[in-house]
Amino acid sequence: MRRHRRTKIVTTLGPASATPEAVRDLFEAGADVFRLNFSHGTHRGHAERVRWIREVERAADHPIGILMDLQGPKLRLGAIAGGEAMLEAGAVFRLDLSPEPGDSVRAPLPHPEVFEAIEVGAELLIDDGRIRLAVRECAADHAVTEVLFGGRLSDHKGVNIPHAVLPISALTDKDRRDLEFALTLGIDWIGLSFVQRPDDVAAARRIIGGKAAVMAKLEKPAAIECLDEILAMSDGVMVARGDLGVELPPEDVPSIQKQVVRRCREAGKPVVVATQMLESMIAAPAPTRAEASDVATAVYDGADAVMLSAETATGAYPREAVSMMSRIVARVERDETYRAIVDAVHLAPERTASDAISAAAARVAETVRAAAIVTFTTSGSTALRAARERPAVPLVALTALRATARYLSVAWGVHCIVSPDVGGFAEMVEIACERSVEAGFAETGQRLVITAGVPFGTPGATNILHIAWIAR
Repeated sequence: MRRHRRTKIVTTLGPASATPEAVRDLFEAGADVFRLNFSHGTHRGHAERVRWIREVERAADHPIGILMDLQGPKLRLGAIAGGEAMLEAGAVFRLDLSPEPGDSVRAPLPHPEVFEAIEVGAELLIDDGRIRLAVRECAADHAVTEVLFGGRLSDHKGVNIPHAVLPISALTDKDRRDLEFALTLGIDWIGLSFVQRPDDVAAARRIIGGKAAVMAKLEKPAAIECLDEILAMSDGVMVARGDLGVELPPEDVPSIQKQVVRRCREAGKPVVVATQMLESMIAAPAPTRAEASDVATAVYDGADAVMLSAETATGAYPREAVSMMSRIVARVERDETYRAIVDAVHLAPERTASDAISAAAARVAETVRAAAIVTFTTSGSTALRAARERPAVPLVALTALRATARYLSVAWGVHCIVSPDVGGFAEMVEIACERSVEAGFAETGQRLVITAGVPFGTPGATNILHIAWIAR
């Protein structure tokens, strides 16, 4: 099973895609990785979805990645008497720790850490920024604010505090329970929500213990300020533009997206661009032209993957949304300017044998007009270094570990094939040729560029580059 595009698609499962048939349909439409949002649903329901995904994987004989998205410490107001209240611009509005239901002049905010972090002059954004408050007085148990932009306030709306680093962990008690459960299911990637600092990632890694890869979700301005440190601690990054776009001015988000994608490419770590990519397809069978351009921009930037959220989780056209995204991606990658834009980002290889060979493989493959680059990988690092170069020819990764193949499902251009370990040089060449032909990447008479490490099976030890001719 071969995708005729390099940029991967992450698809969120939810009520609109909660059957085995729907999962199969989404995979056939183009989904490479399935996202399970643990903000919703039950453990039993998520376990069932994992089973469906693995059944599709077995039937297709193609590795599929699963991303578990933790809820994280989402700040929310308490209850409002009668379910809602109207806030008028210019009015005084109090937030406090009292559990009493709120009204048009006060509301419960059951998060003492917020009152510890905010200062006079800070802005609080309610309901994704639809309501904005400015802090005029604050104490350890309350804050008096002025309503800058009013509106209808209802129960349990989310609260964002731009530019404040809150004294809370990125892992709540619920997240820890969910994480422990997800690890028993063999989840491949853990999406860590509301990361503020590198320590948040380190705390998650200690719990995960190498059983899954960590994807830091960039949703807070504080995370952007220490991006390099967070990236160093993470296996991948998601540009989660929903909350990020609430806490930052909208005009800042596009440049931050480009900055993050560039830094991830330099580090050779997968980066996913997410949120509101084909938002109108929640209710319509086709996207707006602006949404198509948004997806295209992420592809031109060189993102490893683009993600669908509500479009496939709760939307009326989940399969159509995946198919449309796949078509947009494929069309961009056929554009003659795409290659020029990707190649314009010159990434200097790190001073290692693995990087030198990965960089050389891309150049050699282009020079000899190879059908594909074939890389043998154990941990996935060799394939990621090869993908970092964004080669012009297909990239085939052969690994004996299904977990590695699933892990690489989010990486740009990497087509993974689970294949037994090789024991020698001749066997390496033979298997590379056989698997490439079987998967439709090469034909008799064409060349392959092969990279591997000796001793075979040693993680991160790429030290061979070989040009092979596929004989009859």
